[in-house]
Amino acid sequence: MSLVYSTDVGRVCPSCGQPIAQCSCKAKTRPAGDGIVRVSRETAGRKGKGVTVVKGVPLDDAELTALGKQLKASCGSGGTVKDGVIEIQGDHLDKVLAWLKARPEGWTVKRAGG
Repeated sequence: MSLVYSTDVGRVCPSCGQPIAQCSCKAKTRPAGDGIVRVSRETAGRKGKGVTVVKGVPLDDAELTALGKQLKASCGSGGTVKDGVIEIQGDHLDKVLAWLKARPEGWTVKRAGG
């Protein structure tokens, strides 16, 4: 069993045991998904404002940030990338689905939720 949090330094890398900010191994802490990219619309915790959420993209953090930037530009909207999830402000579900399906990587892209 390894240490994942310390009151002295905060989050700790499970691989090398260093604080996350000083991690030497840059271990991928995100669990491996099932290979399906899921796109959904959420409003929970956002005071009724809808966002388009993209989960399960099999990329590392730098590539995910670049993909998020491209998606935000294609939708003409703001957003963020955090904890392996891309959030785009507004309801751009159909546009994001079409954009991701047209990518050459050949990901399986599905609409999640209602």
